[in-house]
Parts: sequence; structure tokens; C-alpha cells
Amino acid sequence: AAERGHEAMVKLLLETGKVEVDAKDSNGRTPLLWAAERGHEAVVKLLLETGKVEIDAKDSAGRTPLWWAAERGHEAVVKLLLET
Repeated sequence: AAERGHEAMVKLLLETGKVEVDAKDSNGRTPLLWAAERGHEAVVKLLLETGKVEIDAKDSAGRTPLWWAAERGHEAVVKLLLET
């Protein structure tokens, strides 16, 4: 849901309290990293507001959500990550 930018679904999942917000896929990517890479500002904000995400989590290549957002030119997401 985070990767695809489905804000309402992410919010619903977070509200259940039954999701692991820093779960990693086979490439070490977390929901925050996916949302940052894809430029889904609203989803990034929701994830950050939980206070439970590791903002500097690295994927298997050592790249962080900030790196991905900057690499892809998602200025608003970069700003959010830097302000957190």
C-alpha cells in the first residue's frame, strides 16, 4: 500500500496497530523507503507520524529513504524527511 501511494489503506492498516511499520522486503526496503522513492508525500507523513519508523533504515544497497527521495527529485518528501 505504501509503495503504491494508497494513503487511505496505509492509514487503515496503521490504525489496526497490527502491522510492523518497519517490515523489510527481500531487498531490505521498508514501507517508508518505498513511499519516499515513489514520492508519496502523504504516505511518508503518515508513516513518520507513527513515531515507530526508522527514518534512516537502509536497503540492501545501503540507500536510505532520504537518498531515494533526493535521487528521484521528490522535493516535498526530502523536506519532510529532513524536518523529522
